[in-house]
Amino acid sequence: MSATTARHALIIPALNEAGSIGPLLDQVPRGLFAEIIVVDNGSQDGTAEVASAAGATIVLEPRRGYGSACLAGLARVSPESKVVAFIDADLSDDPRDLAPLVDSLEQGGYDLVIGSRVLGRAEPGSLTPLQRFGNWLSTRLIAWIWGVRFTDLGPLRALTTQALRRLDLRDPDFGWNVEMQAKAARLGLKVTEIPVSYRRRRAGRSKISGSLAGSLAAGAKILLTIYRCWRIRLHADGVEEFIHF
Repeated sequence: MSATTARHALIIPALNEAGSIGPLLDQVPRGLFAEIIVVDNGSQDGTAEVASAAGATIVLEPRRGYGSACLAGLARVSPESKVVAFIDADLSDDPRDLAPLVDSLEQGGYDLVIGSRVLGRAEPGSLTPLQRFGNWLSTRLIAWIWGVRFTDLGPLRALTTQALRRLDLRDPDFGWNVEMQAKAARLGLKVTEIPVSYRRRRAGRSKISGSLAGSLAAGAKILLTIYRCWRIRLHADGVEEFIHF
C-alpha cells in the first residue's frame, strides 16, 4: 500500500441495498482507498452481510438518516486519512469516477470536489424533473448568498479531513450534502466540480425520488438547511447561534 492510498477513505451509506452493494464494491478502483466503510443504516435485507463478504468495514448506525450514516462512517475513519470520499450504495454513481474525483482534489489543491451529474452524462430518467429543479434552485441560492457557483448537489464527492473539521457537519438527514456545500461556500473553501456519470438505479428503491412525498420532503429540508447556514453564526467554541432578524 502506497503512502498516498493510505491517506484515502471511502464512506458508503446504505439502507436496504443488498442487490447493489456487492457489484458496487467490486467496481471501486483497486488500491485507491485504504479504508472502505459501509454504514448500514438499519437494513433488513442483508446489506451488511453482503458488504462484509466483499471486504468492506461495516458500521451499524440504527438511527435513520443519510447524515447520521455519514457521520457514523466518519467516526470510524482512521486519523491517518487525509481524504474522504462519499458514494451512494445504489450504483447510480459510477465507481470509476472516484479516481478522477480524488485526483482532482489532490492535484488541484482543493478542499472539496463535487461530482456533477449536470455537467456529466446523466442517463435519461436518472434525474427526475423535480430533482433537476431542486438542484437548480438550491445552487442558485448558494450562488446568490455566498457567490460560489455549483451545478449539482450530487452524492459523489471528496474532501480533505482538514476541511471536514472546519465544516463541522451536523445535519442527520437529507440536508447533509447541501450543508457541506453551503458551509464550504460560506467559509471560502477552495471548491470545484468535475463531470461524472449518473444512471438509473439497478436495484432497490430510492429513499428520496422514489415518491413524490419523499422528493418534496427532501426539497424542503434542503432549502431549510441553506437558510440555517445563512442565519447561523458559528462561534470559536463551536456553539451555533441563530441570528434573528
